[in-house]
Amino acid sequence: MTTESNNHSIDNRITYETDGYICLIGLNRADKRNAFDSHMIKQLSEALTRYENDDNLRCALIFAHGEHFTAGLDLMELQDKWDKGAFEFNDNDNEIDPWGIGGKLRSKPVVVAVQGTCFTAGIELMLNSDVVIASDNCNFAQMEVQRGIMPFGGATVRFIQAAGWQKAMPYLLTGKAFDAQIADRLNLVSEVVENGEEYERALTIAQEICKAAPLGVQGLLSSAQDASRSGTAAALANIHSYLPHLFHSEDAKEGAMAMVERREADFKGR
Repeated sequence: MTTESNNHSIDNRITYETDGYICLIGLNRADKRNAFDSHMIKQLSEALTRYENDDNLRCALIFAHGEHFTAGLDLMELQDKWDKGAFEFNDNDNEIDPWGIGGKLRSKPVVVAVQGTCFTAGIELMLNSDVVIASDNCNFAQMEVQRGIMPFGGATVRFIQAAGWQKAMPYLLTGKAFDAQIADRLNLVSEVVENGEEYERALTIAQEICKAAPLGVQGLLSSAQDASRSGTAAALANIHSYLPHLFHSEDAKEGAMAMVERREADFKGR
C-alpha cells in the first residue's frame, strides 16, 4: 500500500491513501463520531476531486475511522456557514461534490463501507455512491425534520428513488431510526455483513471493479447517471454515443483476446 498524507488539509479530518488502483478515503473525526463540519466537507471534496483527476486510480472506497460512520452534520459549527458556501461546489473549478448536488459530475465509481451510527449526511453520501456495504450493527436516521430543517444532500430524491414513495416517507417525514436490515429492505445498501467485515467486503468489491475495463466502467456509470438525472428516454438516446470510443479502444481488443485465450484480461484504460 502506498500511503500519502493529506498534508494540505486542516487537522486531517479526511485521510487519503492509495492501494494499487484503489483510493482509500477515510472519515477521520472519530472523537466527534465523524460529524461533518465545514473543514471536513471541504477535505472530502478535495479527496474525491484528487481521486477523480488521478488517471491511475479506478475506484474509491470511503470508510470511517472509529466505531461510527458519521453522526451527520455538526450543526453548531455549520450554523453560521449555511449561506457562506460550505455546501457549494463549483463545476468550473472541477470540484467534486461528495453528495452530487452540484460541482463536477463524478466519472469513476465509489464504494462505501458503513458501520455504527450513520445519520443524515451519511445516508446521503451512501445514496450518491455506487456500492454500499453495511455492518449489521448500523443505526440509520434521516432526522433533519427533528432538527428544524430538511434533507438537502439528495435524500428527498434518491431515498425515494431507492425505496419508493410509500416505503421512504415514513422515515423521511418522521426522522425515526432504522437498522441495517430495514436499510437493506429499503434498497439503501448493497449488502449487509457481520460487524467488522464491512471494510474488507467493500475492499474486495473495489478490487473486483478495478479488474474490469476502466473505460467500460466509466461509460456504464455515465449512462446510469444519465438515466438518474435526465430520465430513461434521454439515457437510452445517448447510449450509442459511448460505443465508438469503446469499440476502438485497446481495452476492447484486450478483452476479446482474453476471451479467446481463456485468461484474465489486463486492462490499461486506453
